[in-house]
Amino acid sequence: MKYVVILAGCLILAGCSAMPKPRFHLSPAEVDQPSQLMQELWQKPRPQHGIPVSVYAFRDQTGQYKPQANVSSFSTAVTQGGTSMLTQILLESGWFAPLEREGLQNLLTERKIHGSSRTSTELPPLREARLLFEGGIISYETNLTTGGFGMEYFGIGASELFREDQVTVYLRAIDVHTGQVLLSVSSTKKVFSHELRAGLFRYVSINRLAEMETGYSTNEPVQFSVRQAMETAVADVIDKGQQQGFWRAGSQPSLESAG
Repeated sequence: MKYVVILAGCLILAGCSAMPKPRFHLSPAEVDQPSQLMQELWQKPRPQHGIPVSVYAFRDQTGQYKPQANVSSFSTAVTQGGTSMLTQILLESGWFAPLEREGLQNLLTERKIHGSSRTSTELPPLREARLLFEGGIISYETNLTTGGFGMEYFGIGASELFREDQVTVYLRAIDVHTGQVLLSVSSTKKVFSHELRAGLFRYVSINRLAEMETGYSTNEPVQFSVRQAMETAVADVIDKGQQQGFWRAGSQPSLESAG
């Protein structure tokens, strides 16, 4: 019986070794590659000049902390860098020309320092935005779907667990000249987590205990899920803006109909 248990343990290890596992070696930093949605957006016609837009804040409005079992955690459930992410998405879309507003005070300070120099030339006025983007991450729901499969017999077992969360963002475009909310969209993204484990817990003889456990888990990064939801919202704003005539591709953008 002892040899049977040892053989079963070896088979479990061999089966787990055939599964794909994350790499644990150190890897260099990489530039984030554009998503498929952004690549598809680049292939479509775009305006000759981007619409000047401002983003003052795109905050975490969920008020939630990262869920951890039996642990009091003060880490937030979602990223706090929504403003930076949205600014980059708007810039990469090719439809908008974001203006610096999050660090506006720093910009004004630098312009003031430049103006205090006797040899410096007068700076031109700051460019004004035509659109104002507002919104935020309004929801992060955990454990929307949980489940798994497991089996154990005679101290030998294996199990597979999964969990599904969901993040939701809202984005609205406001006409600066009139204050009218031109467009408001929302998008959601599922966040998946997966765990696979196998183990052996068996007394092979008196005072002889054989114990073994192996497995791994994969968690989809919440940050990238938030970014994908924001990209989807921006793409939807672009499409709806074209349908309602607020701007058009292949020519100078126009917001005259918004007034």
